Amino acid sequence: METSNTSIQIQMMDIFIITTPTQSYDNLAVKSRRGVSLIQYLILQRGKPVPTQRLIRELWSEHRSDFPEAALKTMISRVRHMLREIDPLLADCIISGKSSYSWETQPGISVDVLRIMDIMDALEHNPEKEERVALTEELLELYQGDLYQSGDIASSSSQVNYLHMAYLNAVYQYIELLKADEEYNHICAVCKKAMTVDDLDEQLYIDLLNALVHLNRSQEALKEYRRAVKINKRYFNAPPGEALQEYYEKLQLESQTVQFNLDVIRNELMEDENDRRGPFICDYTAFREFYNIQMRNFERLGSTMFLAVIMVGDMNNAVIMEAGVAGLLEILKRNLRKGDIVTRFSENIVAMLLPTVNYSSGSMVMDRIEELFRTQYSQWDIPFHARIAPLGNVAHV
Repeated sequence: METSNTSIQIQMMDIFIITTPTQSYDNLAVKSRRGVSLIQYLILQRGKPVPTQRLIRELWSEHRSDFPEAALKTMISRVRHMLREIDPLLADCIISGKSSYSWETQPGISVDVLRIMDIMDALEHNPEKEERVALTEELLELYQGDLYQSGDIASSSSQVNYLHMAYLNAVYQYIELLKADEEYNHICAVCKKAMTVDDLDEQLYIDLLNALVHLNRSQEALKEYRRAVKINKRYFNAPPGEALQEYYEKLQLESQTVQFNLDVIRNELMEDENDRRGPFICDYTAFREFYNIQMRNFERLGSTMFLAVIMVGDMNNAVIMEAGVAGLLEILKRNLRKGDIVTRFSENIVAMLLPTVNYSSGSMVMDRIEELFRTQYSQWDIPFHARIAPLGNVAHV
């Protein structure tokens, strides 16, 4: 009989499906549930011959046949026929021995559970880091769900449990490896992938919450905990385990601490409402920093900003000069806008940054300031000189 050289995949994790390059066969358990159970049982022996008497006990544990050997031969024949209709290679995988049968995977065929078991064996031998990463990533890709169970093999539950626990142990070890490298984003992805297999595992939730906290995603961590609460309520009508509850209490405390620190910093940054009604008055060092920040914003937005300079008083009369500067600063506080920035450049010079004004409106501001100043200090006849220019042309101020 001519065989094909095509690649065939048998998936036994989560569902039983055989995929060829041209078609997927996912209804085999409907056509022959006991036949699929036979295939799975033979595959899980990993090439070892299974005595016919053991197969009979496994497949007919509840309903004894009057002629069990004949019933088994008939089933083997039907299963081979079913497989041959998909591809002759598959039928050739069931090997008849002396009072036994076995499964030998032919070239061109892959079985997910066999590769998974090989990976688990390799991980038990503590491979180097690079190999462990590659093996575990492949395991995460292959382990789509727990081993499919048809319900016909009594001992299949123990195999399911073994694979499930071995999978989780491999995930736990991988997460510890990722923690050492502080790869918290990857830990989140691994935990969420593993949760598609077991969304009740407490350790996965703890590792996920821990990674989210390290990524400053505390609110997302709280949402994941609430999801765990809902799932445990649905399936067990009970809260999550003690370890997860203890971690949640710790998370709440940390979240409250973060919120507290946020509030403290925010309150410290906020000025008194009365101080924020006029321009911002600062020393010249801060003034220069504000200038650099504002210029970046204005260059990006295409806006304008003007520099205004006012010189008051006479250097020969320090008392009048100081009174004039103090009076000018008070006038500026009351009459300039929020967003305007003021500094005392020198003993008798005050500089201002006036964002988003044109030359005409800027000149009107300076005229109004001068009028207010001369009205308030008319009896002193204090000198007052003001100039304004767009930034970039400051040399002419």
